[in-house]
Amino acid sequence: MTSPLHIASYNIHKGLSQFNRRLTVHDLRDRLGTLGSDIVFLQEVQGSHGLRASRFQHWPSRPQHEFLAGQIYTDFAYGKNCVYDTGHHGNAILSRYKIRSWENEDISAHSFESRGMLHCEIEVPGMAMPVHCINVHLGLTERGRKRQLAMIVARVRKLVPDNAPLILAGDFNDWQMRACHYFKDELGLAEVFETHHGKPARSYPSILPMFQLDRIYVRRFTIQAAQVHTGNAWHRISDHAALTAKLSPA
Repeated sequence: MTSPLHIASYNIHKGLSQFNRRLTVHDLRDRLGTLGSDIVFLQEVQGSHGLRASRFQHWPSRPQHEFLAGQIYTDFAYGKNCVYDTGHHGNAILSRYKIRSWENEDISAHSFESRGMLHCEIEVPGMAMPVHCINVHLGLTERGRKRQLAMIVARVRKLVPDNAPLILAGDFNDWQMRACHYFKDELGLAEVFETHHGKPARSYPSILPMFQLDRIYVRRFTIQAAQVHTGNAWHRISDHAALTAKLSPA
């Protein structure tokens, strides 16, 4: 019998506290280590930033996704989405298991907001087919998100076999709560917190979560557990709460 797959999704706010006052990426790596996740979906990962590297004394010498992978996650992929004079940031997936392929697709809805869709195929021991993992951070406008949801559906239909296990996670900025019904109708996806607890998780702002912006959608999995990680140790790290789920192949 295949062991459950433990996953996490977290908008890490570029490794800085709210309002960018403190460097939190070291605390973040410690906290991620306590979760025991096999695959981690990270949003707002700072690939490089020259000004912040000079401002914060203990800024990592490596890109944040490599620093956070540490000795735990042997494979990782980084999708560079937003590039500027001082550096760049995007989404990343960290994995204990082999990432056999990955691609970052540009899903920017307009010129002033760069967004990407990071898609990995991961070989999980005991599973007959690779797990398709898609990590997104959608835009701030409803019109832009509508286009981005359609692009996600188009990619899944084109590249993910109907019988393949699929995990779609990230920060959807879905204030109107449209994505759950859309993904269920178009792709047969289930949101793990809605399925397990009756409604999506409240994850923002992390100090007092009120809004259900972060989600984990799955197909070909049974959901065993789903948890929002809040409290002082977490809200000091990022303005979003971390989400975790325990999944078994369906």
